[in-house]
Amino acid sequence: MSHRNAPAKINLGLHVLRRRGDGYHDIETVFIRIPWADLLRAEAADTLRLTCTDASLPVDERNLVIQAARRLDVRRGAHLVLEKHLPAGAGLGGGSSDAAATLLLLNEVWDLGRSNEELHEIAAQLGSDVPFFVDDGTAALGMGRGERLEPLLDPDTDEPYVLPYPLVVVVPPVHVSTAEAYQLVEPDADDRPDLAELVLSNDLERWREELINDFQGPLLTRFPAVAETKTALEHAGAAYTSLSGSGSAVFGVFEDAAQAEAAAEALRQTGHRTWHGTV
Repeated sequence: MSHRNAPAKINLGLHVLRRRGDGYHDIETVFIRIPWADLLRAEAADTLRLTCTDASLPVDERNLVIQAARRLDVRRGAHLVLEKHLPAGAGLGGGSSDAAATLLLLNEVWDLGRSNEELHEIAAQLGSDVPFFVDDGTAALGMGRGERLEPLLDPDTDEPYVLPYPLVVVVPPVHVSTAEAYQLVEPDADDRPDLAELVLSNDLERWREELINDFQGPLLTRFPAVAETKTALEHAGAAYTSLSGSGSAVFGVFEDAAQAEAAAEALRQTGHRTWHGTV
């Protein structure tokens, strides 16, 4: 079987700017790819079939993996095996990344020769975060629904931006619906900081003051377990903490790798799902 990783993402800043006429929202965010990942395997078959290591997830047309395969080529078959490591409803983009991995993997397995532009078009139909995972870049500025992307480049080297700090991602035992999160947030397009410039500064003091995820305030009030997780990361020494996406995952940026590892282990011991490392 051919295989492909389906990595997670975090959001460094997320501005919900306005509600659109089509029911979606215009946003601005910086996506950062992280190594925590699902694993997708695929081989050509007579029919399309998905099996998954997480029995709680559907394996029919409700799953974005099946939807992605159908949109890529409705006539072909494959046996897909999804080894699930990323939690659902955590704001880490797991389902979107699985869908993107499906497009990329089946494009090879089925020898379709679809271009990156064609895959992006299909990805945008599947979900707002899916296009980011079609690319191999480590970071991007997301606009529109999140599907309009600009690579985030280090201004000194013109190379793709890489987060220079150790990272800890913690998932409390809370599932947050994206639809509910958008109902709680108040769009605001006035006097927002330049997210790309702010992230590229790598100035943690500025990040603490200016780098805001608009979902964070409402969700910390709505879900005390998320607020407690953020506080725990701060007490463990994180120099910057934030909700990822529309939650429930919270991440901490540390200046010391050993301190980050200790924080991750301490929170794991309290029953949280955690990941730590460098991007």
